[in-house]
Amino acid sequence: MIEVQQLTKTFDGFRALDQATLTVPDGAIYGLVGPNGAGKSTVIRHLTGVYRPDSGQVLVDGEPIYENPGKKALMAAIPDDWFYFPSATVRDMMRFYRGFYPSFDMDRYAKLREVFEIPEKSLIRRLSKGMQKQVAFWLTLCCRPKYLVLDEPVDGLDPVMRRQVWSLLMADVTEYGTTVLVSSHNLRELEDVCDHVGIMNKGKILLERSLSDLQENIVKLQAVWSGAEPPELPEDLQVLHTSHVGRVYTYIVRGNGRSLQERLSAFQPLMLEALPLSLEEIFIYELGGEHYAVKEIVL
Repeated sequence: MIEVQQLTKTFDGFRALDQATLTVPDGAIYGLVGPNGAGKSTVIRHLTGVYRPDSGQVLVDGEPIYENPGKKALMAAIPDDWFYFPSATVRDMMRFYRGFYPSFDMDRYAKLREVFEIPEKSLIRRLSKGMQKQVAFWLTLCCRPKYLVLDEPVDGLDPVMRRQVWSLLMADVTEYGTTVLVSSHNLRELEDVCDHVGIMNKGKILLERSLSDLQENIVKLQAVWSGAEPPELPEDLQVLHTSHVGRVYTYIVRGNGRSLQERLSAFQPLMLEALPLSLEEIFIYELGGEHYAVKEIVL
């Protein structure tokens, strides 16, 4: 299990992390999401032992990860700016990885050669961004890590290869219990693969839950009322956003969909329906609803 406890980090007076706390359960695919500058990459650099915390701690299996070679050997990472030696071929980088990871699996390396179809003698710097990312996955998956940390992992990959990579990752989670933390702005894609989500903003973790619990805790209600104006809803309802098109009113409300439907049914609507929100919609409304929405500017 990965635990981040009250983690704080400051750069030149700017507090990038402000007592951030999160927990990644064993065997989970955990999606870390947030706007640009929220602190996601800074968290990742602490998880991989690159940064020393100013305060707080990052634990892997109950031990601090910073300057802990034993725990680092269990973890592999693919950052957004994946490192390789300028003069290295794919095979050169394979030898480099094999020297650091005792669990490096040469049999898997040979099998994945058929998946990625990149010549081993290719100079990595001459490959396209998407092909470089394929090499990163090829080598990293051969390390057989217990913990895998990914930052914008499929950026630059074509749709077929994106699906192939996610299939390999999910197979490792199922078969070997690999724990994956992934940071990405592609919320639609994360919704398909993640079972836990943490929403981050301004150096803090605003909330973290299983995806199913998150979707059950906020609901979209659509209603048609008999009168010309909608009824005044109870003040204790946590309505995050209200909009309407014609007579169809849409409410984004925090709470359980079934209980909210029962409460609104007392107002005798002509039509009432509860709809699940996508992860993207949850992200927007948890970060402030319409105040976080796209602003219309007249030029």
